Amino acid sequence: VQLQASGGGLVQPGGSLTLSCVLSGFDLDDYTIGWFRQAPGKEREGISCIRQRDGSSTYADSAKGRFTISRDNAKNTVYLQMNSLKPEDTAVYYCRRVRDDIRGKGTQVTVSS
Repeated sequence: VQLQASGGGLVQPGGSLTLSCVLSGFDLDDYTIGWFRQAPGKEREGISCIRQRDGSSTYADSAKGRFTISRDNAKNTVYLQMNSLKPEDTAVYYCRRVRDDIRGKGTQVTVSS
C-alpha cells in the first residue's frame, strides 16, 4: 500500500498549483482519501477528503472556494487543485487513506513573492 504525493512547488500569492496523489496496492473506489498539511511549528490541518464510491467531498473552511479535490479512478489518482494561494497555505501537503491514516511522503508548497 502506497500513496505518493507530488506537484508542490514555489508559487506567488494568487497563483495555482495542482497536487497529485498516486495510490498503489489498493483501489481508490474502496477508500476515502484525504489531503492534510503541516506547516513548521503548527498542528496538522485536514484540508479536504473525497469519499469512496460516491465521490462526495468535504473541505476545511480554509480551503472552501479555493481548493477542489477530485479523483481519476482509472489512474488511481486523487488531485487537489489549489487556486488563489496565500502565504498561509505554505506547508508540506500529504495525502492519506482516511480509514487507517496510511500516508506517504508529502510535497512542499511554498507561497511567496
